[in-house]
Amino acid sequence: MKFDLKLYRGYANEKQVILFGHVFRSLAPDYLLTDKKGYKHAKGIYEMFTIKTLENATVKISFQDEIVTTKTTKDGYFRVCIPCENIKAGWHEFSAEANYEDYQTKQLSEFLKPYPGKIGVITDIDDTFLISHTNNILKKLYVLLTKNVKKRKIFEDVAYHYKLLSEAGRSGEMEKNTFFYVSSSEWNLYSFILNFTRLHGLPKSVFKLKKIKTGLGDFLFSGRGSHDHKFQKIKDILEFYPEMRFVLMGDDSQKDPYLYQKIVKYFPRNVAAIYIRQTGKKQKSKTVEALENLKDFNMPTCYFKDSAIAISHSKKIGLL
Repeated sequence: MKFDLKLYRGYANEKQVILFGHVFRSLAPDYLLTDKKGYKHAKGIYEMFTIKTLENATVKISFQDEIVTTKTTKDGYFRVCIPCENIKAGWHEFSAEANYEDYQTKQLSEFLKPYPGKIGVITDIDDTFLISHTNNILKKLYVLLTKNVKKRKIFEDVAYHYKLLSEAGRSGEMEKNTFFYVSSSEWNLYSFILNFTRLHGLPKSVFKLKKIKTGLGDFLFSGRGSHDHKFQKIKDILEFYPEMRFVLMGDDSQKDPYLYQKIVKYFPRNVAAIYIRQTGKKQKSKTVEALENLKDFNMPTCYFKDSAIAISHSKKIGLL
């Protein structure tokens, strides 16, 4: 029987480490998107969204002298919290081993304990830095099915803005500000997005994506539906790092302005600034209104078309 284990980047604070991943009934989605073109790329995308997960696989996670054993849920997902103190800031390696019946597989990954500093960044993905045409479902599906990772486009200067934010207040080459990529894209697309961020030199980050999809109907509505999970994931990050202040990056194609407005109401002291990318020809009145509602919090906001404007704003308010 073929099965595979996929580990994602975890994260830690002063007292615990959060580690997570999936177990699949076949090879993990990575192998489906190796720079294929044309029909082969489209077929890989389809197979990626109809991949089968494995329930009740045993997963043994190891870090230093800690070993934690768990089992996967119905969708093949596992997540563990390991109490662990005296972890140095930076990236750390961990391993996990999955067992099912008489079969076994092992993988390595990393987790991050943030360096103490001024800011962190929580950013959306689709139409925030990766051009995805979220408002046009037919165009979005066309691009997804016909463009491999090397053909997908990024907004101009966004990588430079993120680089400046990652280095703000840092003097050492290794120390960077913490980035979280939080999106309504599903875990099916993890490897695709990871490769895209590497290709364009975006900061190394922890990913928090939407529940994995395993059927054709799910594929047709990829990235759509409720965005409540994004609120919960951002809320979890801010509660996990109460001493940090985060810059929130998003766009006006879906719910980011209203989601971030709600986050500020819950965490008025943990948000340093909000950036919303304008995806259409004109600014949206409801987005303007949502950002106007944050004036009482003295919250710096920037509703921008070009990243050069966002960079100028970051300098103006002292983030850079």
